[in-house]
Amino acid sequence: MRTTPPNDLPSTLGELRASGHEIRGVKAEIRDNLLAALGSGTDPWTGIVGFGSTVLPQLERALIAGHDIVLLGERGQGKTRLLRSLTNLLDEWTPVIGGSELGEHPYEPIAPETIRRAADLGDDLPVVWKHRSERYTEKLATPDTAVADLIGDVDPVKVAQGRSLGDPETIHFGLVPRAHRGIVAINELPDLAERIQVALLNVMEERDIQVRGYTLRLPLDVLLVASANPEDYTNRGRIITPLKDRFGAEVRTHYPLRLADEIALIEQEADLAADVPAHLLEIIARFTRLLRESTAVDQGSGVSARFSVAAAETVAAAALRRAAITGEAKASGRPIDLQAIIAVLRGKLEFATGEEGREEEILEHLLRRATAETARARLRGVDLTPLAEAVTAHPLRTGDRVPAADVVSALPQLAVLTDVAQRLGAAGTEDPGPMASAAELALELLFLTRKLAKQPSDDGDTVSYG
Repeated sequence: MRTTPPNDLPSTLGELRASGHEIRGVKAEIRDNLLAALGSGTDPWTGIVGFGSTVLPQLERALIAGHDIVLLGERGQGKTRLLRSLTNLLDEWTPVIGGSELGEHPYEPIAPETIRRAADLGDDLPVVWKHRSERYTEKLATPDTAVADLIGDVDPVKVAQGRSLGDPETIHFGLVPRAHRGIVAINELPDLAERIQVALLNVMEERDIQVRGYTLRLPLDVLLVASANPEDYTNRGRIITPLKDRFGAEVRTHYPLRLADEIALIEQEADLAADVPAHLLEIIARFTRLLRESTAVDQGSGVSARFSVAAAETVAAAALRRAAITGEAKASGRPIDLQAIIAVLRGKLEFATGEEGREEEILEHLLRRATAETARARLRGVDLTPLAEAVTAHPLRTGDRVPAADVVSALPQLAVLTDVAQRLGAAGTEDPGPMASAAELALELLFLTRKLAKQPSDDGDTVSYG
């Protein structure tokens, strides 16, 4: 990201006027840039997955209308990422008064001190350029957030320097005024105490601020956006009615509607320490979706997209651990690594009342379903009967501590395994990892369809199919 402005930009108010620069409000700026992107076919929502036909059209209409916006949705639905992506709709560089506390436009100083400076310096008023990334301000709402944090307070240091209490220049501005000509995002807005929410009313409607008896008519130019969880309205807090009324748009987010979007999200977000084949990512995505549909899981808390991302990273970590123990040259995820998800990530889920003690059983059942659905979808039309017969006659051992090369060398020489390898992307490589992963998935499908037996070892590290 570029943080140094081009050298040919105006550096004084006089030069800025001579360049023909025109001032725009932040909402007009966002609207113009959004319309230009839509007109040119450019995607302004980089990294946003699964919202193309649902959330984004609503958000775009709200931005074009110039509305302040609240995003409403369960945890892990990408609300914060969506808010942060709004910076893509700002101009890359915008002029501000050099040394200005509030980042005012050189044409329109609003604070008493900068108004005085502008009058004294005239066309020599210094101009600096602010990058779009510096015009986004984010605050996580917490119960201990104070009005001073958001709006401002009297600065005792300025009073001690000789200014009188009646002087508006004694005010230390808070987060919202400092975001003048930019975007202010408040995450988890209902967690903000109701008396603090009241402080935002004037900012959103009259665009002025009130600090300890001072009334400063600052024509703040901000886009205020917020996120909230539907549960927060009834459990931890709520958005007070007058504030909710001032938001021009409430946009509902959701988890990925399509399996392909769920997989794409995992591929985009997961930082994988080892290779994880596509069929394992599909199992994880199906597993996450089954969790969201299960009555045994508290759907009010939701199953975050972070769960599936963490699950993929856990599978990769399990593969890397096995490679370190067995000396494999390259770590590659296999279906046996999926078991690590349950042990490591069960704490990320909230279960429904009455399911105490059954958590592991529920997760095992849903993971088996996800595995079976993926295997059926990817191996549809492949007759695995020869594999079942061969393994029944000569049991095959696999497991968390069994190297991929040992699994592959123990496989029977069957044409059906060539079909399995081609279906699961394991063909054309000398690395045994992908073939071991593909074979394990085929064996697991035979087990789940009761065509093979599976016997875990006493130590839990190995499994015998036969």
